[in-house]
Amino acid sequence: MKAETSIKNQSQSIPLISSKAEIHKEAWNKGKLLGQKPPLKLKEVWEIRIRLQIAHNCRELALFNLAIDSKLRGCDLVKLKVRDVAHGDQVLKRAMIMQQKTHQPVQFEITEQTRSAVSAWIKEAKLKSENYLFPSRIHDSPHITTRQYARIVEKWVASIGLDPADYGTHSFRRTKATLIYRQTKNIRAIQLLLGHTKLESTVRYLGIEVDDALEMAEHTEV
Repeated sequence: MKAETSIKNQSQSIPLISSKAEIHKEAWNKGKLLGQKPPLKLKEVWEIRIRLQIAHNCRELALFNLAIDSKLRGCDLVKLKVRDVAHGDQVLKRAMIMQQKTHQPVQFEITEQTRSAVSAWIKEAKLKSENYLFPSRIHDSPHITTRQYARIVEKWVASIGLDPADYGTHSFRRTKATLIYRQTKNIRAIQLLLGHTKLESTVRYLGIEVDDALEMAEHTEV
């Protein structure tokens, strides 16, 4: 009788195991700020750029300038090959790639300072036409990964005193597009530059309606 009681008590202390194992994973967004990441201000762009120039960080200067100019998603930026942006020894003024997300082509400009930085990086790294523009230092990947790029972005942002939690790779994609929109108010042009298939996507991406509404409200006194 005592043995039966002991077994019964032990069975009550053992947690029940369901037929399907319950796996508890920490949420990917735990502790992270959600929502749209803001673009950089022009002053902040130059603060990061100058720091990279002073440090003679050729690789990251090329990556930074190209991220701002191209307005590409991180997944497309890290997969750029030398032949995508250069012919021979000349870096192109304009380039075109096929977007991974939409499978649609998108063109982007490469300004003079970006061409200079990219050209210097290609020479320093001794890259060939068929090489990835930003090779990975990890053997498992032929090019830097989006995760590596995100960590580099965090470092850039932190270097000028901004909170990395507030910014991300999309901040760089959004930066030049936002500046152009504020100067021109031409949403159709921004749609083309970002490679969006729908105008509504561009409006949401830049938060244009909200910004414009707030701007009008600020100039209205009651």
